[in-house]
Amino acid sequence: MGSRIIELAKEDPELEVAAGFDLDGNAELGITACECLIDFTSPKATVEHLELCEKLKKPIVIGTTGLSEEDKSKIKEASSHIPVVLSANMSTGVNLLFKLIEDASKVLGDEYEISILEAHHAEKKDSPSGTAKEMERIAKSIKGQDTDVAISSVREGEIVGEHTITFESDVDLIEITHSAKTRDIFAKGALKAAKFVAGKKSGLFTMKDVLNI
Repeated sequence: MGSRIIELAKEDPELEVAAGFDLDGNAELGITACECLIDFTSPKATVEHLELCEKLKKPIVIGTTGLSEEDKSKIKEASSHIPVVLSANMSTGVNLLFKLIEDASKVLGDEYEISILEAHHAEKKDSPSGTAKEMERIAKSIKGQDTDVAISSVREGEIVGEHTITFESDVDLIEITHSAKTRDIFAKGALKAAKFVAGKKSGLFTMKDVLNI
């Protein structure tokens, strides 16, 4: 993700790559040099980078998945001092998927059973994916927290990311699917988020805010 974000940023005349660092790099030096940090690392590193951004008064875009509730609480607390974009998925298409799930959940009655299938490459560490968890959260927020949503996860090969939610009744079946062809969709979304959040004072934002949907 880091290499694709850098390459795509170089192609955008509105952006300049000020620094790049990995987990073992000098994070504070890199964050000092930038106007906004885009973070796709690990939960532990993300929290450390968040604290540095808060110290240095820098916006941060967080694309890291597998964050704990404690991690999310720290992010929310930091957002009262700095602007933060936090999203389980930076893709424009996936965030449209979230909106479609919201609309479908409002229209379809209790007679519909909901299930989610997600598939990713064999190296992905968290399961279910952050996107699948967000799909479940959206459905439950509308249909009720006691709604049963079955999530199935597949980890194999080089699958970039596939997510399908199914609404099934006795008389029909509705499926909404998003399939990522390349990781560039996440990188492009992260760059949009960086443009959106740069210059803001504080606040916790999602890709819905970035995309105005």
